[in-house]
Amino acid sequence: MSKKFENPKILLLNVELELKSEKENAEVRISDPEQYQSIVDAEWQVIYDKLDACVQSGANIVLSKLPIGDLATQYFADRGLFCAGRVDDGDLKRVAKATGGAVQTTTNGLYDGILGTCGLFEEKQMGDERFNVFTDCPAKLTSTIVLRGGSEQFIAESERSIHDALMVVRRCLKSRAVVAGGGAVEMEVANYLREHALTIEGKGQLIVSAYAKALEIVPRQLCDNAGFDSTDVLSALRRKHAQEKGTGTWYGVDIANGGICDTFELGVWEPSDNKSNSLGAATEAACVILSIDETIISPRSQDPGAHASGQLPAQPPQQPMSNMMANAMDAVNASKGGSRSGNLGNGVSYMRGRGGG
Repeated sequence: MSKKFENPKILLLNVELELKSEKENAEVRISDPEQYQSIVDAEWQVIYDKLDACVQSGANIVLSKLPIGDLATQYFADRGLFCAGRVDDGDLKRVAKATGGAVQTTTNGLYDGILGTCGLFEEKQMGDERFNVFTDCPAKLTSTIVLRGGSEQFIAESERSIHDALMVVRRCLKSRAVVAGGGAVEMEVANYLREHALTIEGKGQLIVSAYAKALEIVPRQLCDNAGFDSTDVLSALRRKHAQEKGTGTWYGVDIANGGICDTFELGVWEPSDNKSNSLGAATEAACVILSIDETIISPRSQDPGAHASGQLPAQPPQQPMSNMMANAMDAVNASKGGSRSGNLGNGVSYMRGRGGG
C-alpha cells in the first residue's frame, strides 16, 4: 500500500470489512447444491459492496475501529488506497477532531462532507512500532507525543511528568493568575506569619510561628533534592524576604546555579489556584489530626484458641468509658492499698492526647 499522501481524503469507519464466519448454531437447509454456491456468492457480494462504496467515496485513507481483513487490504492496495483496522477508539476520535471527519457506522450513503483531510499523511517506522502521522490538520485540536526509553518504568515516569506539566499549564490558563515557584511564595508567607505572630499574645503566637516554620519545608526539600546546603539557602531567603520588602517577594531557590534568585523573572511559575488549594488542604489535614482527642485500643485476646472455632468470645455488657477507666484504676489501687496512681488494670490500654481527662 502507499505509505504517503498529500492532501488526502480520510474515511473513518466503525464497520467490519471482512468475511464473517457463521455462528456455531447456524443452520442452512438447501435442496440443490447450486443453492449453496448462491449463498457463498451473496456473502462475497456483501463485502464487495462495502469495499466499492469506500472506493467510490473518493477516500485515499480508510481507518476502521473494527478489523479489516486480508481481502479488503488487498482490494484497497490494488486501487492505491491505505487502510488500517482495529484503530483504538480514542485515536479514531482524535483523528476525527483534527481532520474534520466523522466516524461512520455504515458504508451506505457516503459523501464528501463526512471525509476528513490533512496536509500530509505518512506512515513512519519508530523503533519496532509503525505510526500513522497526520500533519497540517485543518483543526489543530490534538497532537501526539511519542515517548521512547530503555525500560517501562522510565517511560511510565516520563509520562507522569509530562501529564503533570500539561495539567499545570491547563490550570494556569483556567485561573489566569500565576505566582513564583521555587519556594518563593512559602518563604514570603512564612515571613509575614512570623511578623504577625509578634502581635499575638498567648499560645496563639506559638501556633502561628509553627505554621510559618512548616512552610519552610518546601524550599528546604528543593535544596536537598538539588544537592545544595539547605541551611545556607534558607538563611539567605529569610534575610532577602525580611529586609527587602517588595523587591525580594519572588526570591526562591536557584536550582540551576545554587543560592537564590528571582524565580518569577526566571520563568518558574505556578498557578495561584494550586498554591491556595495546597495551603488550604494542608491546613485542614493538620486540624483534623489535632482534633483527635483520645484513642482507646482494644488489646488482643490472651486466649490462643478464642477464635479457633470461628466463633467470637462472648462480650460483657458495654459500660460507659468513664466507669470502665475508674473501675480498672480502683481495682489496681485497692490491691496495693494506696490511692489512685494512674495505673490501669490488666488488658486495658489508654492513650491520652490533647484534651484527655
